[in-house]
Amino acid sequence: MIDIDLDELHSWFGFGVAGNFAGHLEQAGEAVDFVNVASEGVAPKGIFPWYAPGSDSFLGEFPLSSDAIILPESDEPLNLQIEPEVGLACKVAWSGDTVASLEPFALGAFNDCSIRRPGAPKISHKKNWGPASKGVAREFFDISDLTPDGPTATLRLVCHLQTADGQVHEYGVDSPLLGYSYYGEVLLDWIVERLANQKGSAETPLEDVGALMAAAGHPKNVLIGIGATRYTALGESTFLQSGDEAIVRVYDTESDAFSELRQKVATR
Repeated sequence: MIDIDLDELHSWFGFGVAGNFAGHLEQAGEAVDFVNVASEGVAPKGIFPWYAPGSDSFLGEFPLSSDAIILPESDEPLNLQIEPEVGLACKVAWSGDTVASLEPFALGAFNDCSIRRPGAPKISHKKNWGPASKGVAREFFDISDLTPDGPTATLRLVCHLQTADGQVHEYGVDSPLLGYSYYGEVLLDWIVERLANQKGSAETPLEDVGALMAAAGHPKNVLIGIGATRYTALGESTFLQSGDEAIVRVYDTESDAFSELRQKVATR
């Protein structure tokens, strides 16, 4: 296992993959956002930023925490959902202002927590609302081989919600990592291609993530949320309340090792 140092992550760039697990976008009510986005077969819909170190926009706010989600201030009800994901840590090789390759070296539990904001112009507007708006485990699996028969073949991702009254509910469907639509080298190659060629437009919720990365000073490392898995019926219809606890785990079916993220939802 590898310890994840939040202080070190301040210099990493953070982005996510949209639509990389069959059915999730429909459950989250966000499939309609991508009507103008073309994709081939089961390919994900695109990539989106959630943290750009040094940016003078909201993306410059460091959003990661391992033990809390802080609700944003609002006069209206907020629909926050856990997004149980695999967080993939990669080293970045640059060729000028273009990402030439991504080298994975660790993975673990990640909560790409989202505010459901119908009509939001970009995905990123649902992702980073300030400190402690997104979660990452304190420990990751030390893994660089993502081949289908490699060490991640026995890893699974699961999510539970513990409500303020102490009841524990299945929130995300217990899923194998190999259940992602794109995974391993196929996913990494696709991301590198998107970083080079996804430019975004006013008609889509996507942005030019590659340009944002270059503007962030050509970071040496990235943390990638590779996509949220499917919700249970409860997860699909239940939003977070103050006092709840989100529990996201990546675990190995062949050992006792697991990467666990626990976040309690709090108010400022």
